[in-house]
Amino acid sequence: MRSHRLWRALSERRGEGYVDVIVLVLCAVMVLALAMRVLPVFIQKQQLDTFATELVREAEVSGRVGAETSRRAAVLSEKTGLHPDILWSSHGRIQLNEEVTVILTMDTNIGLFGEFASFPVTLRAQAAGKSEVYWK
Repeated sequence: MRSHRLWRALSERRGEGYVDVIVLVLCAVMVLALAMRVLPVFIQKQQLDTFATELVREAEVSGRVGAETSRRAAVLSEKTGLHPDILWSSHGRIQLNEEVTVILTMDTNIGLFGEFASFPVTLRAQAAGKSEVYWK
């Protein structure tokens, strides 16, 4: 007798709207949580691109890759909070109109709930420029 009442209660459709609303709210919360974890990675990528551009500009103006670019990298790291691996195409003096390239790489994690479903992503930024200094 009891199972008959339970079956009748489950087969009625009066509460169907409430279930639909709950599922919709859960889906919306999951999408919002995913966006909150993924959007900061796009911001980091933009900051990394700016970091590379400013480093190359420092090399262009100073005409060399050395102390000046290292100081600029330290200032940018402090300002942005990013600590990428920096790879230059050449070191030392760069003659007028010689090209110099910098490649920055950095690993970051994207995950929905902490370590659950977390996976590493490597961000990469590259910038190139030409020296503006003539060395005798």
